[in-house]
Order: sequence, then structure tokens, then C-alpha cells
Amino acid sequence: MLELLVYLHDPELVARFQRRCGLFLIEAAHHSGLKTRVRNWPLYFLFLLSAGLGHEFFYITCLPCIHWNLDPFLCRRLVNIWTLVMYVGQVMKDVLKLPRPLSPPVVKLETRVDAEYGLPSTHAMAATGISFTLLLSATSRIQFQFEVGLLIAVVLSSLVCLSRLYTGMHSVLDVICGALFSAILMLLTYPYWETFDRFQLTSPISPAVALVLPLLLSYTYPELGHYSTTRGDTTTILGAGAGSSVGYWVNEQLGQTFEPRGVLPVPLPTLTANALAIGTARCLVGAVALVGTRQIVKTVSLQALYFWYGVPQSDRNARRRREIEVPYKFVTYTCVGLVNSILVNRVFILLGL
Repeated sequence: MLELLVYLHDPELVARFQRRCGLFLIEAAHHSGLKTRVRNWPLYFLFLLSAGLGHEFFYITCLPCIHWNLDPFLCRRLVNIWTLVMYVGQVMKDVLKLPRPLSPPVVKLETRVDAEYGLPSTHAMAATGISFTLLLSATSRIQFQFEVGLLIAVVLSSLVCLSRLYTGMHSVLDVICGALFSAILMLLTYPYWETFDRFQLTSPISPAVALVLPLLLSYTYPELGHYSTTRGDTTTILGAGAGSSVGYWVNEQLGQTFEPRGVLPVPLPTLTANALAIGTARCLVGAVALVGTRQIVKTVSLQALYFWYGVPQSDRNARRRREIEVPYKFVTYTCVGLVNSILVNRVFILLGL
């Protein structure tokens, strides 16, 4: 068993997968650096796109689009599970401190998160959690063929997992453990999804818990001997989850949840040209609202924190300090979550969308 685990964590295994997919590492002249050569462009773009399903751009666009165009209930479930699996995965990384594959022999196509530890792959955790939570939750809300949904969930989660090997950011063991940990978390929490829904929407202490607990978890995130993006990314996720949770509670109290009406499960909306145009318009308007909120609140909160701690505006590294990074990211993405869950659908009504 130990030999198997060592083998699955071997960078040579990832390098062989990359070579079979047509990605090669070429040593530059005079050993001045490393370059890559792509020989299979369809796989290159497929895996880079799949890797993007675990980045902020996907979370700030595609997850809210489910809220705006399909069912806020499904988005709420996805955000809850996404927040849980990502927090557990990020903490496990910084507790276990197992390295990413070495380069060379692996070709690394991403640099932002290279300072993070490897096991488990949070891309694999998020992809597994989101795909199968959507599948399990949608059966009671929307009429669709379960086998087709299962196939889509397996394909999407598999593509994201394989993309982490292709980009050279994780070993096979990292990816397997990520998918397995996510499945275990879903299995353990599934019996309590309905109970948590009722608490989240109806309990008078729900907003306080939704704000205080994630903020506490952000401030008590494990410290490392070097700077890593894990704390900031985790705070971002916890903030978005907190804001969305408070927003869903507010909508429930106002009696306007924007959920499908009628006998559940409802049929899937007919995909006509008019429906496609309206859906696209919703996504564009909503994305502008969320990105605009992010930029405005981020700028204002950073300026306020820089002033409070007497930090010059030119010091870009100051935002890595915990007393600045945690509050500015938490406030920013809490506001993004609030705008997504409360404001955007009401803007749609005003615009006739």
C-alpha cells in the first residue's frame, strides 16, 4: 500500500501523462530557463478550460447564473457544499504540507498557486462536490433524465481532475484524495441538507451565525512560515458563502425567494431564441453587478484598512498581512454574495428580465 501511495505521488507519473497529451518541456539555450511546446492543441485548450472551472471567474459567473436562470434553491445548495469542501480542503493542504509535483520533470502551466501545498486537490474537491450536489438536489426540483445528469456530472468532474495533472499542479494521489474527501463530506452531510436549509432560511440567528462563524474561521486559519494564497482564497470563499447565506435569509423573510412556482419538480425551461436572449442578458447584467461590487468594495475596504494601519498606498505587499487580507477579502466577497442573492434579481424585475 505504501509503495502504491508513493507511486501515485510520483512527478514522473504526471510527466508521462503530460507527454501522452502532447505537452513537452524543452530546456532553453544556455540553461536559462524552461519552455513548453504544445503538440495537441485541442487537449491543451480542453484541459485549460476544465482547470478554469475551479477558478474565481467560474464561481463569480456560472454559480450565480444558476440562481438567476434556473433555481435559487440549487444555487444555495451548491454554495453551501462548495464553501464546506473548499474550506476543509484548503485547511488540509496547510496542515498536511505535502508538496506539489516537482518541475522538471513536470510542466507547470499555472504560477499563482504554486506556493500552495498539494494534497488534496481542491479543484477535484470542488468539481466533485458541485457536480454531484447539483445532480442530487435537482432531482426533486427539475424534471430531467437522471442518467444524462449522472453522465454530465462524471464527465465534468473527471475533466477538472485530469486538468490538474495536465497543468502539472497535482499528482495522481492529490486528485484521487480530493475527489474522495469531497465524496465523504457529501455522504456525511447529505442526511442534514434539509435541516440546514430550514435553519438557514428561517432561524432568527441564521444571519449572525452565517457572518460570525466564517469570519472566525478566516482569522484562525493555520499560519504558515511563508506567504501562500490559501488563506486569502479561503477567506474569499467563506465571505461569498456568508453573504449569500444572509441574502437567502433576507429573501425568505421578505417572501420573495424567486424560486420556481407550481408543482415540483418543474419541467426544464424551453430553450427558445427569446429565452436564450433573456438568459444571456441576465448573465451579463448580473456579472457586471458582481464584478462592479467586487471592484468598488475591494478598493474602498483596502483604502480604509491602509489608512487605519498607517500603510502607504504604494505598498502592494501589505495586503498579504492577515490584519489586512482577511477583513478586506471577507467584506468584499460578503458584499458580492449579498448583491448576488438579494439585489440582482430585483434589478432583473426593474429591467423587465
